Amino acid sequence: MALSENEILDGLAEIINEETGLDAADVQPDKSFTDDLDIDSLSMMTIVVNAEEKFGVRIPDEEVKNLKTVKDAVSYIAGAQS
Repeated sequence: MALSENEILDGLAEIINEETGLDAADVQPDKSFTDDLDIDSLSMMTIVVNAEEKFGVRIPDEEVKNLKTVKDAVSYIAGAQS
């Protein structure tokens, strides 16, 4: 069963919180990973790997650079669910 975008957002916020210590409530769809959440490329790769495991999707490396905001990631994961 595919998860809703809100469920994906909550799960992603949990992963980001575990990786960076950011409050999950600060992880909002309009936030930029680099500018607003101050997530560097190494942390981003860890977040991607954890998201792949949690949501059962594959996020190719060439797609990661297109995931600029939290909404981009939520939308990608929602579309990639089988």
